[in-house]
Amino acid sequence: MKKKEKKSNLPVKAKAKSTELITVHQEKVNPLDITQKLQHLKNRTEVRKHLPEILGRVLARIWIDTNFKEEFANDPQKTLEFNGVYLPEDMSIEFQKPNSDRPRIVVYEQRPKSKFKLRVLYLQLVMMAGR
Repeated sequence: MKKKEKKSNLPVKAKAKSTELITVHQEKVNPLDITQKLQHLKNRTEVRKHLPEILGRVLARIWIDTNFKEEFANDPQKTLEFNGVYLPEDMSIEFQKPNSDRPRIVVYEQRPKSKFKLRVLYLQLVMMAGR
């Protein structure tokens, strides 16, 4: 009886004298995706660690995709969830200055039964030119 060989996406180490082409299978990535996998952020530490990169992609997409910009302006949290990013229950997100050259995304934390919101982080699109 033959043993089944496991197929792996890892590259195979080539022999010293081999001129054989080694191929690595990679999934195609859509450049408009704001994340490659589901992100269930659980606390402030995870939000501060992972969300800036994701929100940077959001700002980039807002710059080139007017439909996405409108969706995000209407309901930023729902738009993030639709794209696979979930914030903790005590966090909220605001899209400020949506029609300016410098839109800003602000993430707040609000404890239950509290009137105050604590700003956790914000990202703002700033264009700079150099010479």
